[in-house]
Amino acid sequence: MNKVILIGRLTRDPAVIHTQGERPVTVVKFTLSTERKYKKEQESDFIGCVAFGSTAKFINKYFKKGMKMAIVGHIQSSSYKKSTGQKVYTTDVVVDEVEFVERKSASSIDEQSSPKGSSSGIDFINVTDSLPFVN
Repeated sequence: MNKVILIGRLTRDPAVIHTQGERPVTVVKFTLSTERKYKKEQESDFIGCVAFGSTAKFINKYFKKGMKMAIVGHIQSSSYKKSTGQKVYTTDVVVDEVEFVERKSASSIDEQSSPKGSSSGIDFINVTDSLPFVN
């Protein structure tokens, strides 16, 4: 079985590539920073990921640097030759599914318009102030 489940943060905005040919495909590449415990300390791993088609379009549209995401996919190894003739081996996680892990950050919401302690982004108003029959 070849299945990977990761939760981590994007280290930079996803890089989009559009292939050429009879059936062009949208490809997105990104790196996830994942945490793991090592002797009571947190360490990070940087995992290369790639997505294709509608999954790639979704990631490109909704995810940006620093956002936390969950992915399900599989590991794929491949190789290619550089122009110098040197063979390079790569291992990436091919993303099959992606999900949001956290809500929109509070920093992107106008916190001044929300009451203290609220990060919902909803503006609360005092309804009784606008009613003509309330003293």
